[in-house]
Amino acid sequence: QVQLAESGGGWVQPGGSLRLSCVASGSRFVIYDMGWYRQAPGKSRESVAGTTKVNTTYYADAVKGRFTIVRDSAKKTVFLQMNSLKPEDTGVYYCNAQARTYGEVASTGYWGRGTQVTVSS
Repeated sequence: QVQLAESGGGWVQPGGSLRLSCVASGSRFVIYDMGWYRQAPGKSRESVAGTTKVNTTYYADAVKGRFTIVRDSAKKTVFLQMNSLKPEDTGVYYCNAQARTYGEVASTGYWGRGTQVTVSS
């Protein structure tokens, strides 16, 4: 099993910045893709940004140029730097990791519990 713990959410005014962190822990495992999703009230969960095992990054169109994802593979951690935040960025942000524990033949998707981000004046 792999556990994901997010931190760094909170309230910020429009135009402000926040930095989210997610650290993976558990018994022996390998992480493939690792990234962030968000869910706004009344909406489906959507991908925000992600990074592959070889550090290729990808972003949703809505956040390109404002958000930056950085992965520290040695520390099994991924960060999301969010700048120029807008009210529409409000939601619960979830960390996701595609990981395989030793002994398994296939990877599994794991989720953190989420951290609330609120952008309002």
